[in-house]
Amino acid sequence: MALRGYREEDLVSNRASLLIHGGTEDERRAWAEEAALHFGVPLTEVRQAAELAGALRQPNGVLFIADVAKLPLDAQGLILRCLQMQEERPKVVVGVSGTASAALGRGTLREDLHYRLNQAQVDLQTDGLRELLKRRWAQQAEQLAERNAALKAAEEKERAAAVARRPGSVTRTVPKRKAPPPVRKSATRNAVR
Repeated sequence: MALRGYREEDLVSNRASLLIHGGTEDERRAWAEEAALHFGVPLTEVRQAAELAGALRQPNGVLFIADVAKLPLDAQGLILRCLQMQEERPKVVVGVSGTASAALGRGTLREDLHYRLNQAQVDLQTDGLRELLKRRWAQQAEQLAERNAALKAAEEKERAAAVARRPGSVTRTVPKRKAPPPVRKSATRNAVR
């Protein structure tokens, strides 16, 4: 599934900032969350222009802008300057509801920002991509649940070992009682006579 320059599976796991459009906002957010998972960082989400400048100053991480078309054009200019000038910056996932070309046509997406992200775009409307992503996310959720269960089991084992090592907690083992020796019938008869 080649998508305008970079492949989707490459974009989700590398540091390149990108434009993601089509699909629902939840699907775009889930994609950004997967990208954040690759870097082991929490996802930072920006919905208003006032939040943008501080979020762009992060030296790393993943920044998700749910719908850039809802931000004023000067705020979109901050994104563009960050991408052009900031060497250490977060991976910026710029979302657009609908298509990028429709947002350009309405004048709600800056042409220079679109141009900057032209080679790094994910269109969730691409045939088969949404189904592929749903399968991949389900598999990741299953792997995460298995990892969490294994971590929990290891923590419980460690906790039990720590309790056993704790000073003052003596584990007593009760010695087994020896069974009385078997009584011989012949010895009993002699004693009775």
